[in-house]
Amino acid sequence: MSVFMVERDLKGISMEALGGAQKAAIAEAEKMRGEGSKIGYIRSTFAPDDGRCMCLFDGESAAQVQELNDRAGLPYSRVVAAMDLTP
Repeated sequence: MSVFMVERDLKGISMEALGGAQKAAIAEAEKMRGEGSKIGYIRSTFAPDDGRCMCLFDGESAAQVQELNDRAGLPYSRVVAAMDLTP
């Protein structure tokens, strides 16, 4: 599997809605794994001043990560291959 970053513009989102979006991503990843997909939610980083949100997923392709976000009803501007550099 590879890491993919989902870029979102969530300017003005409430913390409650942000938490709901995160839960939706996690739930959809679990559902897709139950269907046999190798995919998982890693984490998100949100910058409230400008509304940028970056979400990391493990997956087999950018298209698969896009499908997860589409199925969860989550907005995104793009999905790109990424490197998770967490020590």
